[in-house]
Amino acid sequence: MAQSLRDGLHTALMVFLARRSASSFGEFVLAFSLAQFILFLGEFGLNQPMVLSLSRKYGNKGEVLLQYGIIKAGLLGLGMVGVLVFAWTQHYSGSLFWMTVGICAGCGLEPLAGSFFVACRVRGRQDAEAVIRGTGALCGYGFALAALFFGWPGWCFGLFKVVENSVNLGASAWFTMGWKEMTGFTLGRRGLERAWRTGQNGVVFVFMALAAIGYNKANVFFLQRHGGSVSVASYGVAWELVDGVSNMVATLLLSGVIYPLLVKLWRTSRDEFALLARQTARSLTAAALPLMAVLIMETDRLLPLVYGEHYRADAWLAAWLAPSVLIAFVHNLAAYMMLAFGRERLLLLIYACGLGASVGLCAWLIPIMPLKGAALCIVLTKAAVAACTVGYCQRRIGLLSLPSVLLAVLAAGMSVALWWGVGRVAPREAAEVLALLPLLGLLWRWRPRKA
Repeated sequence: MAQSLRDGLHTALMVFLARRSASSFGEFVLAFSLAQFILFLGEFGLNQPMVLSLSRKYGNKGEVLLQYGIIKAGLLGLGMVGVLVFAWTQHYSGSLFWMTVGICAGCGLEPLAGSFFVACRVRGRQDAEAVIRGTGALCGYGFALAALFFGWPGWCFGLFKVVENSVNLGASAWFTMGWKEMTGFTLGRRGLERAWRTGQNGVVFVFMALAAIGYNKANVFFLQRHGGSVSVASYGVAWELVDGVSNMVATLLLSGVIYPLLVKLWRTSRDEFALLARQTARSLTAAALPLMAVLIMETDRLLPLVYGEHYRADAWLAAWLAPSVLIAFVHNLAAYMMLAFGRERLLLLIYACGLGASVGLCAWLIPIMPLKGAALCIVLTKAAVAACTVGYCQRRIGLLSLPSVLLAVLAAGMSVALWWGVGRVAPREAAEVLALLPLLGLLWRWRPRKA
């Protein structure tokens, strides 16, 4: 419920800002893209081992929180230095520079508050976490909407994340430090040694996260340089529509449900692991195809309806980006499978190559054709990365069978034929409904079933 409240407020802010000013919205998308680096850098893959440390019956839980807090605070400091240097070298305007600094600093506080939220989860107090997160979201996004409504300057608007996560950090720290077991907020020599070892073990995951964010966001920075804030805004509204679908599945289904099952089954039953992976791959493919079809067929209506008429001319961008939905679905599954295999170093190598490919494509395509180039860069890069991860899992366990691939291609081909053929002689709506029928039939055939 707290996540839904926060996502709803974020969507409302995005729509309001996009409708008010394309230029300001483009600057916001750029600043938020840079803030993702700070957010993932601060997480550092620490929350998972932190659960184990706080779950031990005996141990100084206060020292554990302090140990992880020192690592995250150090990473926040390093990340903010990087943000300041990057923004300065890009010659951002004063308003954009301070908005970027404010949003990045606010997002950097989120992992610090996350340490105390992990403690709440270990103790079974998700109810308290939800209240704190909901309150923080209301304060932060209320501040942002007020800043827009009253016309406060951009640097002031950028502080809304600082407000949100300061509330989260202060309230969560006050709540958890009142527990009896939270004693001894000091670090001795052993505590510092454990903090150092924890940081060393997470190096692979932090570089993996940075590479993944890098190849996903590189085109935004190139687009700002060669197309300006208005072009970033046009790309941003299209990407918000497409990426929102992908993130929903990746966050709620794969990371929250499928990944823990994969880890468990890889250790206990390889046959059941393979069966779950294959069934999930088919279901995700079948779910992605109708979503892509709706985005392609309805993008000229959806974008102006949600974000305003001044984005209608560039609504085609969402159709160009639509293939990334299917790519993201199967890639995220394959990536979680590789983590279950214990092949995080190979996954890091794939992500690093993806980052290199993305930068190369951006430098080549975006100066020539800014918007088309930005769309092509992200889709081609995601396709290349997915080819590596899915290809590895295909060789390992046979993730996708040839009959399944042929059936999916046949359903997609029938959908395209119906859309194109019927659309020439009948109303658009009739062609779209008929085009969805083969894809919905495939989704029903490959729907998830209990064993």
